[in-house]
Amino acid sequence: MQEALLTMQGIYKSFPGVRALQNVSFTLKEGEIHALMGENGAGKSTLIKVLTGVYTKDAGDIYLRGHYKPVNIKSPQEAHKLGISTVYQEITLCPNLTVAENLFIGRTDDVFVNWRKNNNRAAEILEGLKIPAKPTQQLSNCSIAVQQMVAIARAVDMDCKVLILDEPTSSLDEQEVAKLFALMRELKGRGVGIIFVTHFLEQMYEICDKVTVLRGGELVGEYMVSELPRVELVAKMLGKELGDLAGIHNEAKACKDESKTVIIEAEGLSSTSGIKPFDFKAYKGEVTGFAGLLGSGRSECVRAIFGADKVIKGKLRIKGENVNITSPIKAMKKGVGYLSEDRKRDGIIGDLSVRENIILALQAMRGFFRPFTNAQAQAFAEEYIKILGIKTASIDTPVNSLSGGNQQKVILARWLLTHPDYLILDEPTRGIDIGTKVEIQKLVLKLASEGMSITFISSEIEEMLRTCSRLIVMRDLYVVGELEGDDMTQDKIMYTIAGVSDTK
Repeated sequence: MQEALLTMQGIYKSFPGVRALQNVSFTLKEGEIHALMGENGAGKSTLIKVLTGVYTKDAGDIYLRGHYKPVNIKSPQEAHKLGISTVYQEITLCPNLTVAENLFIGRTDDVFVNWRKNNNRAAEILEGLKIPAKPTQQLSNCSIAVQQMVAIARAVDMDCKVLILDEPTSSLDEQEVAKLFALMRELKGRGVGIIFVTHFLEQMYEICDKVTVLRGGELVGEYMVSELPRVELVAKMLGKELGDLAGIHNEAKACKDESKTVIIEAEGLSSTSGIKPFDFKAYKGEVTGFAGLLGSGRSECVRAIFGADKVIKGKLRIKGENVNITSPIKAMKKGVGYLSEDRKRDGIIGDLSVRENIILALQAMRGFFRPFTNAQAQAFAEEYIKILGIKTASIDTPVNSLSGGNQQKVILARWLLTHPDYLILDEPTRGIDIGTKVEIQKLVLKLASEGMSITFISSEIEEMLRTCSRLIVMRDLYVVGELEGDDMTQDKIMYTIAGVSDTK
């Protein structure tokens, strides 16, 4: 029998107007990889922050192996001392320092540091954990996956017993995910307990032993992964049976028979981002998609259309008119909207309210010297909060206090408020829960049925097949194919990306 490393019992946590956790329990055993899953706003992040001392729990007990009384964790520093470490999606190390310096920084009180000794020790750690990096290599020169592995190695060398991985794979490709999983299995063999917070079902089923599901701040249950069918997991996360996906797929296929009025037409378009000259048409009432591996050029194509990257060659026509889009504001005034793939960097303005974030694009088009009245701004915000079902205490709530899925809905509301003819959605469902994903997919198809032209980009091929009626396939910054109808299958996409013509 595996021994319990961590037991959380009856945890409660409330914020003004919101009960984030209600009687939640969680157990992690030695040498176990335990998934924590649920919709955005289910309470996953709050539970992790209570465990690591970021938040103080309102009630409940936390027990750790070797402690005969409940522990009271008041800060992340105390959590570290108790053997609890967290590695976040956003790397918190110092990119300008070497791998060895990141492993040992802040861990010695000596005035003079013996870096030869530390480099040798770092080499042992990296070799022991099979991490493909050198001690003297600058961290910024390592891939995101390796940087995360270095953060994990630092935690392990600090005698970490409980390792929390919070969405560690969101920015990784398949090869990098495989390397990270190999490291997780190595740590599992050493008896480390791993809490894996993720939205990816495939990855959860591949790497995890158990899964705990939260919904609405409450515990749904703890399950053995091998005994829990995927459909049941989805139902437990949503609190209902999910029979929407097949219908979404059929609706997407029907969209391609709508009006063939050309909204956007690119001819030999290329930009400073390195995208090779490409041709592209988007029709009224159609959902098109750009498919390809990470770095294939999907985002670069739409950024050129929107004017986010400088166009250096080619022509662009919007509703038959030749246009010279030199900036995003010009694209917006021509009826183009763009939801960026990085909502934290290019989307939300965290310290502004939900209302201010929603009206931002329309205000920019109108001009900041002609501000909307408070009544107008309130009406706009309330309308789209209702349409999109945004969960927020009020329109004046700072947007950075919302869950990731609701932040994404706020950005989507911002662009819908401008009533674009052509809307680009670049990874609109990345890092959000299944329920919100389905809501956004259904909304995309509804908007297309009402005549909007939409380009939808996602790293999940199944999502693209459900949502799009035509796919532009990318490889190495080139457009290498276009698929529609019966050709839109996972196999055909893979063969096209790989450059293989014979699918037999």
